[in-house]
Amino acid sequence: MQNGEVLILENLRFHAEEETNDKNFSKELAALADYYVNDAFSCSHRAHASITGVAEILPSFAGLQLETEIDSLTKALFSPERPLGAIVGGSKISSKIDLLYSLTEKADYIFIGGGMANTFLYAKGFNVGTSLCEKDLKKKALEILKHAEEKGSKIILPVDAAVADSLGQGKNSEILNIEKIPSGKMILDIGTQTVVQWNEIISKCRTIIWNGPVGAFEHPPFDNGSVALARSVAYFTSNNNLNSVAGGGDTVALLVASGLRDSFSYISTAGGAFLEWLEGKNLPGIQALIDSAAKRCAA
Repeated sequence: MQNGEVLILENLRFHAEEETNDKNFSKELAALADYYVNDAFSCSHRAHASITGVAEILPSFAGLQLETEIDSLTKALFSPERPLGAIVGGSKISSKIDLLYSLTEKADYIFIGGGMANTFLYAKGFNVGTSLCEKDLKKKALEILKHAEEKGSKIILPVDAAVADSLGQGKNSEILNIEKIPSGKMILDIGTQTVVQWNEIISKCRTIIWNGPVGAFEHPPFDNGSVALARSVAYFTSNNNLNSVAGGGDTVALLVASGLRDSFSYISTAGGAFLEWLEGKNLPGIQALIDSAAKRCAA
């Protein structure tokens, strides 16, 4: 290469050695450079050759974007201005059990929406009709509620919901109190009263972390609840100095669709890495950079 030239490699995942973190493959990659810079937080939860293998060989550093990401997430989760609120959505609690336990240790308020809220409502004895619900996780939901109470974290569930016969029946949807969900209806979004109650609490928060839409936002009008909350968080970010951090593919898609992506304090484009960071897990890619810095200091 000549001075000023940039070399771009083909997608490394075409090589099986990338995902297996093959040592020889890592050496081949490392032979191309004198220094390694990781600027991909979204891949840093993977112990792959280009993420951890090369970092073990070359002097390694965090890129500016990665540094900004870590600083923003650390401030929001580990040294937040309080009260700290967490909005958690998505379809199933089975994929976010670790996240919920982690948040009960850190957040003052946890707002649970989306399909996962149905499991909590079912566990508390409410009829959720034909809604998506992991009934086999009733015991786990009750354990999470109890754990939150013991830790002084308040889990807040919907008090009303937008319901319909199916996702394709948006025009015939209606808002019903959670205590009055018919057996043949599906809960597809949080209701207007829930938005009002949640906004009142959010207005008192100084930090908000958001992961997951609170309704089937891809199918209007079941995006109303998520969009209304997003507008409120954006407003409080601008007017109440709220530190708002959101991440995850669906969450980012929601904010982009509603024109609010630039209205939050920080948006993480990472999916799995963002979730694992919130869960308090060690990210191999970040640890590799820390280990590299330690080696330089020791030398």
